[in-house]
Amino acid sequence: MLQDAANDESKRIGPADGMRGTMNRRNVLQGFSASVLTAGLAKTPLLAQAAQSSSKSVSANDRMNIGVIGPGSRGKELIRQLLRVPGVNIAAVCDVYEPRFAEVNTLVGKTVPSYKDYREMLERKDLDAIFIATPPVFHAECAVASMRRGLPVYGEKTLGFTVEDCDKVLAAVRETKQVFQIGHQLRYEPWAQQTMKRIAQGDIGTPTHVYAYWHRTDNWRRAVPDPKLEHLFNWRLYKETSGGLLEELGSHSIDMANWIFGSQPETIVGSTSIVQYHDGRTVGDNVQAVLGYSGGRRMFFSAITDNAMIGDSVWVYGTEGSVELTLEDATFYSATSKKITEASHAAALDRGVKTGASFQTNWEMPYRGLGDRVRVDAAAEDPTLTACRDFVQCVREKRKPLASAEVGYASAIPCAIGKEALENGTTMKLPPMPGA
Repeated sequence: MLQDAANDESKRIGPADGMRGTMNRRNVLQGFSASVLTAGLAKTPLLAQAAQSSSKSVSANDRMNIGVIGPGSRGKELIRQLLRVPGVNIAAVCDVYEPRFAEVNTLVGKTVPSYKDYREMLERKDLDAIFIATPPVFHAECAVASMRRGLPVYGEKTLGFTVEDCDKVLAAVRETKQVFQIGHQLRYEPWAQQTMKRIAQGDIGTPTHVYAYWHRTDNWRRAVPDPKLEHLFNWRLYKETSGGLLEELGSHSIDMANWIFGSQPETIVGSTSIVQYHDGRTVGDNVQAVLGYSGGRRMFFSAITDNAMIGDSVWVYGTEGSVELTLEDATFYSATSKKITEASHAAALDRGVKTGASFQTNWEMPYRGLGDRVRVDAAAEDPTLTACRDFVQCVREKRKPLASAEVGYASAIPCAIGKEALENGTTMKLPPMPGA
């Protein structure tokens, strides 16, 4: 966690300003040095700085030195997986919470150079790439600064906290030509990739709806060793630093829908509230959102934290079948062969039976049985490891990752604007990707 909570921030997103969000990031963390936490980035144009620090060429046999900004819970998991990738060295870490450094040293098995200011870490001449696992409110700042230093970036989702953030990161990627990979690890699940191939082949006809669920029994609160660290440890619970369940969980599901539909959403509407955990948090403990895609296609996302029924799953409904994806597998189901027609209505009237939801429901329940499980290698590795491994290869081969900056933009924009849409219960339009 580089900068895990914010104080005194404001955002304005809406049609009047072209859907471009703005944010005041002063006084981000109470009790921490403002010089470390809130200093702005250098004003040198992206191209000029990129020219000053050109990208290093890393051969397949060279050791790749990685710097990690934000080695909190997610950051340490990335480090764990990176340690399994041949030729990778954890060369430096940055965090404002110093106990993290000892945790990293234990994990890596050596003393890793540590910094409290990421800009100081970026001054090192031996770094080959940067991994960013800070709260989303700081993703854009760290990513743009890293690319300006001529470094490829693996950034955890979301791409940015505001639309303006997302625009800045996308512009930096395009101008500096650096490899950038977003942390949408679900794209690297073998069963997800097989599912997408089968959907593209027409196995469920034309996809029209996606229903995604992320249901848990988890209050999302972390134990705090000192009350002064509340916003540092529990940044996910406060609007200043968190987009809530839509951003933290829904962004993955939105990315899946984008992948399925081959486009990003155009509108978002929904609701959120605090129904269970009245503990001072300012983000909802439940979320419901509907995202509109071109051609009338829709995605529904639900996240609750007091009941785990359904769990984590994505249902894709097509004109000729359906498929359910979970965090472990995927299963296809065939559509019913019977359809409601004018003739079936006429037959029902002849018998004096009113048509409706209660009329002969047996043929409306076609998904009984095991379905057609997607077959993958039983020894398939953790998708986070696959994502880390692919990023390293992308840097070495100078190629664009599967989970590119454009992928990250398309899933981050609904979250950036969705914060207001959910609070107000209004339908908000989403801007298209710049240059699309």
